[in-house]
Amino acid sequence: MDWLQLEIAPGVLDAERVAEALAEAGALSVTFTDAADQPIFEPDPGQVTLWSATRVTGLFHADTDWEAVRIRLRTALQMEELPPHYFTPLAEREWVHEWLKDFTPMRFGRRLWICPTTYKPPDSGAINILLNPGLAFGTGTHPTTAMCLEWLDGEALAGRDVIDYGCGSGILAIAAARLGAHHVWGVDHDPQALTATRDNARANGVLADIDTCLPGQLPPLQVDALLANILAKPLMELAPRFAGLLKPGGVLLLSGILDTQENQVRAAYTPWFRFTVATRRGEWLSLGAHLMEHT
Repeated sequence: MDWLQLEIAPGVLDAERVAEALAEAGALSVTFTDAADQPIFEPDPGQVTLWSATRVTGLFHADTDWEAVRIRLRTALQMEELPPHYFTPLAEREWVHEWLKDFTPMRFGRRLWICPTTYKPPDSGAINILLNPGLAFGTGTHPTTAMCLEWLDGEALAGRDVIDYGCGSGILAIAAARLGAHHVWGVDHDPQALTATRDNARANGVLADIDTCLPGQLPPLQVDALLANILAKPLMELAPRFAGLLKPGGVLLLSGILDTQENQVRAAYTPWFRFTVATRRGEWLSLGAHLMEHT
């Protein structure tokens, strides 16, 4: 089956109002895309944040009457003329495969590979993590995640307890477990991320080694290593919390920091931590540190 795609250029209209109008006009699905290369970071659960210039696209059956759709949109939006818009025929494809063709096995450090479940691991002797992201963030393709994976590959984790704070898909928690950690806690404020972490841990045979919880459910404990791949603002707010979760001398990795935010993040952590390494990838930065013994 072929499809008909209607794309409405960004303008003065509210994107969500346009989406509702498309649904009323018979759209089978509606998508929002960025029309101005404006980054939006991970929202809170249940929150929908759109770009200031949002392109709205509706998908219709191929035999849809174009003019009838235009009339229904003008009526729903109470407009005499629609904003610039384009109808495009769209051939049927296997959309999952289309997406997966850009997600191929990737190596991080010396021995760690992230492999989509549709691929055979290229190095059977390596530590291979099988992963498809599902509903949560984290496949290793983003620089912040890549830096965390490379850090994990270089750490001596055997027998150590680890917290992955902001676990997303569970990729870092699973990597820590597969690299020999004694036990890992995956923490996230989004219940969908906790579900994804458990599902991916089960697929990689480490479910028994990983506990998942919301931040407020983390029991009193101190671990040997903590990594947090989130954003600079929550990282700064969490500095005293992280100091309390680590054993004296414990190691910390912070990622998800833009290079322009480095000084602010360092300042938030210096009362408790001694920074040991900074890794840069494009505009992104990760910071490694040790908890000072006197804290």
